Amino acid sequence: MDASRIRALRRLCAALLCCLTLAGGCTDSGTPAKKDSPAIARTTSPKAGDELESEYQRVIRNVLPSVVQIRAGNALGSGVVYDGKGHIVTNAHVVGGEKTFQVTTANSENALTARLVSSYPEQDLAVVKLDEVPNGLKAAVFGDSAKVEVGRIVLAMGSPLGLSSSVTQGIVSATGRTVSEGNTGGGTGATIANMVQTSAAINPGNSGGALVDLDAQVIGIPTLAAIDPGLGGSAASGIGFAIPASTVKTIADQIISSGKVTDSGRAALGITGRTVVNSSTYQPAGVAVVDVKKGGAADKAGLRIGDIIIRLGDTDVTTLTSLAEALANARPGQRTTVMFLRSGSRKTVGITLGEQ
Repeated sequence: MDASRIRALRRLCAALLCCLTLAGGCTDSGTPAKKDSPAIARTTSPKAGDELESEYQRVIRNVLPSVVQIRAGNALGSGVVYDGKGHIVTNAHVVGGEKTFQVTTANSENALTARLVSSYPEQDLAVVKLDEVPNGLKAAVFGDSAKVEVGRIVLAMGSPLGLSSSVTQGIVSATGRTVSEGNTGGGTGATIANMVQTSAAINPGNSGGALVDLDAQVIGIPTLAAIDPGLGGSAASGIGFAIPASTVKTIADQIISSGKVTDSGRAALGITGRTVVNSSTYQPAGVAVVDVKKGGAADKAGLRIGDIIIRLGDTDVTTLTSLAEALANARPGQRTTVMFLRSGSRKTVGITLGEQ
């Protein structure tokens, strides 16, 4: 046998031996890989997939019992058990105008009755309370929103389309999003800052449920999915938003302790406004002041009915939504400027923002 055939047989034997000893892994050339190669370990060993699957199952077992289905009139949504006293946090648009609810936990088919504690549409959050707390009711653990990073694996739990105890999977796609809800189709019209964007599927009925990381902590409350105008207003696949856990805890704690939100942390001008359009281009051109709250931030700054706000701080204002988004990223007591048109003249004044 010539030398070339001997070398070929040796390479073949080495490759077969390598494939039979999975612990060592294989390189593309068929020679044994280094034992400390993480890339090879991930691609050749089934353990990594099994471990991730086990992590998912562990998180689901841990958190899903804390996620409930809420029936508000004829509408269905989701909620998360907030404490052992029967308080459940959900979206304001889930409770709507209802005061009493039917709540079904993950471990029971029997509906429990609950009543509204308070709703805060400005942040699209609400708290309801079970009339009777069942044995074994488990409160979810809410995480620290400041530690949420892009790329983190998350699970969305809730009742999409009425399918209770459903789970979808994705990642955190972005943080710090400012998103405005519509005020049609049950939306509150709220503009919410610092939302968590996720690729986990969020469908009607998921609202008020739980966005959970692999530490089994709730990092957000799924609230809405992006709408694609090019698809006739249908939800855009893989673009959903959740209210961050820090906001949820701040609002829920106030509602539970005092029955209402006493410190919103949301900046306000103290005006009622409407969007106006340019007379020549018919494009949105600012927010006309319709009413000024006496003693409010705008009143103290000298704004009047009929003024048209076109800029707040460094942000151009063309619509009520853009003004709301600018305010959502500000804080009460913050000093900034407001630019407006009065009788065709442009003016700029300093203003100290009030609280909504």
